[in-house]
Amino acid sequence: MSRPAQPSGSGGAAPLVALGAALLLVSLALPWLELRPNRLAAGERLYPGVWAGVGAALAGGLLLAARRPRPALALASLALLGGLAALGQGSAAALAGEPPLSLARVAAGGGWWLWMAGAGVALWGAAAAGRLRDWAWAWLPPALLYVLLGGLSSWSVWQEGRAEADRLAQELFQHLRLTGIALAIAAALGGPLAVWAVRRPRVGAAVLAVAGAIQTLPSLALLGLLIVPLGALSQAVPALRALGVSGIGPAPALVALTLYALLPVIRNGVVALEGVDAGTLDAGRGMGMTPGQLFWRVQLPLALPVWLAGIRQATVLLIGVTAVAALVGAGGLGVYIFRGLNASATDLILLGALPACLLALLADALWRGAESALTRRLGLGRGAEVT
Repeated sequence: MSRPAQPSGSGGAAPLVALGAALLLVSLALPWLELRPNRLAAGERLYPGVWAGVGAALAGGLLLAARRPRPALALASLALLGGLAALGQGSAAALAGEPPLSLARVAAGGGWWLWMAGAGVALWGAAAAGRLRDWAWAWLPPALLYVLLGGLSSWSVWQEGRAEADRLAQELFQHLRLTGIALAIAAALGGPLAVWAVRRPRVGAAVLAVAGAIQTLPSLALLGLLIVPLGALSQAVPALRALGVSGIGPAPALVALTLYALLPVIRNGVVALEGVDAGTLDAGRGMGMTPGQLFWRVQLPLALPVWLAGIRQATVLLIGVTAVAALVGAGGLGVYIFRGLNASATDLILLGALPACLLALLADALWRGAESALTRRLGLGRGAEVT
């Protein structure tokens, strides 16, 4: 009797882990920190120094463990944690000689960002090859603990966040508010449209074409196109003007965000509903179910995991696009991104971009968890996902 085939994923870790290790080594030749007299001025570039030896050892260990996912995963996790520690401790050490009321800032240099990118690439490659996706996040709890204990309090972005704490909280809430409302409206509209598209294939093709065409429009162009009609509508209908509808502000942002979210919601809904096994539907009809009962009790529950994948895609998309809404006075984390661009202040750009990135990752993880839980509850295999 022949032996069952063994999974051959271990060798697949080597290229990405080796690439990550190479990026780590290259990063050690670049400046990791920059000590600047203030937010805008150029400053002194600081290289890894003593940390270079530890970094080289970690990179070498990754190269040696390139074909072994578990050791590679552990070393990549250590590299990520070490990068955070180097940023925190290096920033504190650089500011130690500055006067108490100094406006000096310590920003992360290109070498540090390249180090973190290399560690992430190696981690992702090892986790994917060794089927260790759950363990790929083992570094996150100690990293969060380090951050919460103030390990990065001397970093320039952290200092900007502390100075902008009150407004940052307001803009973060506004970002979540815009995203949540637009997602809810898109789900409320996209659900019936997906059902209609499945039952009327010709109409469905037209609906998907229109939704796809809208998503090809640049976000700035779409927001600009909405200013005039919404402004005219608010002037013509005083009741809408009283509700706050105008050519600038949240109204055009919500319309644009809803339109952008429709495509993944409708497309995944169509694929999910059409993917329900025909034999299961025939069995329901044989039991005497009405079309309504068949939809609510059989078709929709079986289609929901794949449909949730569309909601997840729409959520991540909206978190990113909502940043542009700041240009029409809708607020959100984009306020800091555009303030930083106008002032050439990288720290302010990161103050808006990093929370948005973390929100997107958190939303993706939460929706994936909901999909997995629902799939297990229904006893289904992993559903197909439309990207």
